[in-house]
Amino acid sequence: MRYTLAIFLIAVVIFPQAFAQSPNRPSVTTATIGPASTDAKKAPADKLATDRAMTDKVMSEKVIDDKVIDLGTVVVTGAQPGPGLWKVVKGEHTLWILGTQSPLPRQMEWDSANVQRVIAEAQEVLGPNGIAVNTNQGMFRTLLLVPSLLKARKNPDGKTLQELLPPAQYARWQTLKQRYIGRDRGIEKWRPVFAALELYNKAIERSGMTQSGVVQPVVSAAIKQRKIKETTTAITVTIDNPKAAIKAFSAESLDDLDCFNRTLDRIEGDLGTMIARANAWAVGDIEALRTIPYRNQFTACSAAFAEADIARKLGYQDLDKRMERSWLAAAEAALGKNASTFATLPISQLLQPGALLAQLREKGYEVQEP
Repeated sequence: MRYTLAIFLIAVVIFPQAFAQSPNRPSVTTATIGPASTDAKKAPADKLATDRAMTDKVMSEKVIDDKVIDLGTVVVTGAQPGPGLWKVVKGEHTLWILGTQSPLPRQMEWDSANVQRVIAEAQEVLGPNGIAVNTNQGMFRTLLLVPSLLKARKNPDGKTLQELLPPAQYARWQTLKQRYIGRDRGIEKWRPVFAALELYNKAIERSGMTQSGVVQPVVSAAIKQRKIKETTTAITVTIDNPKAAIKAFSAESLDDLDCFNRTLDRIEGDLGTMIARANAWAVGDIEALRTIPYRNQFTACSAAFAEADIARKLGYQDLDKRMERSWLAAAEAALGKNASTFATLPISQLLQPGALLAQLREKGYEVQEP
């Protein structure tokens, strides 16, 4: 996943979970603003009603504790075990990896006892793979950028979505906007990519799911309690002049209609599948996570930023490869010295061909699945 300067700042300040569904999503933090909140939120039961389109989907059922859960129409609640741990072995050295998933059922309570036991016995915990953004501005000066960031969401030529989108696409947008956002005239002036991300976030909320972190708060608390060494695997990107960068971005048009269209496609036809994946993670059904279809619009969305002139000028096209190298280097170092190490990775990095776990396997490490 490629991130440009503009999306770093906008994601951190305005859309901290904008790319939470990306299969290779890194965490995005900033040295001057701090990471986005990862506290799971509770919601009233009446907000767990799923979209009518989801109820028409027929998915497989899974029996858990003598109860039948329809993975297509019901968002699981209560205590759930989550998936088991992957195990990477080199002689007497073991790296335990928990696969993470977003979104997840909003009222699920994760039974983290097994993970906490593993962390308690570890000599080191590898931090999330991602990007740390450093603006060198300080908290107060960074907050002064917020008005410029809010303005950067809008189309630089003042056009509305109705003027930018083909009629059929705009009609789809209006239907989904009414369902998930309501009467918000201001969003009609936003760039298509940001309007699509806002719509996606609202649809996730209305479907009984959450993009707030469930795993990381537990891991962080265990590290603090046990005083375990934590090693960052994130790469640091320093933005020397964020004000100038935002100004340049605000004046530039984006090729983001493909992102907009794919996001609408996903909301219209994939919410039921997203619920199925969220439920599969909650109950620890690895096979379901492996086989449930996954459509991803975020490659198109991030490409809209990566292809911008400001991104090319600043040389921010190869961050995904740098993140992979950083995580693999930390993992191999840990496997060379620790009896036990704990880490988390997006579930896709454990299941997809060519992803990080597959790369460790290709290097000769023994990989044991849960």
